[in-house]
Amino acid sequence: MKVFISADIEGVTGVTSWCETRYGGQGYEAASRQMTLEVAAACRAAMKLGYEVVVKDGHEEALNLDMTQLPKGVQLIRGWMTTPASMMGGLDESFAAAVYIGYHSPEGSDASPLAHTIEHDLFNWIKINGELASEFLLNALWATAHGVPSVFLSGDDGMCRLAQKSHPGIFTVATKKGIGNAVWNIHPEEAVEKIEKGVEKSLEAGIGLMPIEKEYNMIINFKEHQNARRASWYPGAKQTDSNTVEYTAATPWELSVARMFMTEI
Repeated sequence: MKVFISADIEGVTGVTSWCETRYGGQGYEAASRQMTLEVAAACRAAMKLGYEVVVKDGHEEALNLDMTQLPKGVQLIRGWMTTPASMMGGLDESFAAAVYIGYHSPEGSDASPLAHTIEHDLFNWIKINGELASEFLLNALWATAHGVPSVFLSGDDGMCRLAQKSHPGIFTVATKKGIGNAVWNIHPEEAVEKIEKGVEKSLEAGIGLMPIEKEYNMIINFKEHQNARRASWYPGAKQTDSNTVEYTAATPWELSVARMFMTEI
């Protein structure tokens, strides 16, 4: 039995400003340390139940987690595989569950000062079947395409609420709540404790796979019209106004491939 953990940093407790999310920035060392502690908590919970654990570092250059602080036996994937899997690189049909740590609200929402989807400077928003698309939603669809249920997420309160809406039954831990440019955080040790307990409960709950939709309509609103024009050249894509491109996929896998080529500017 295997569990896949996808880790980001903007949803980690205490992380408030963009400088804390970037290597060399003010507060980055503390943020990456807490990211590691929260991931380690999820690892311990899965290993306690007998699962093999694979972690994907999914932030920026994917070089944030301190492997020496993860439990012995955990496998860590660093860097990028340059595939549509993106933050789910390494996941396949052999995994029993997917867990998401440090996730954040999507671009176009107001629940976090760090709200974004993929690249903050590229998009005003991305929608899937009419709903704002978070990185969690995109990644959970990739998991669904491989028959892997998404069972747990930690991150800001807004992201937790969206995850519960798209994936009823998923376990969540809200590490903080965004208010304008501020973040109201729970204590780091409390976050670690809640994540460990939450992941254990989610793996014991036997959460099922989300149903496959008949189709996946993706609408991307770019900040710059030139990028919309470029994305419109992807086969099947249609530019609907100066900054917006639309594409409809038959499967989550097809959607992920289109997203990769349409958003890698």
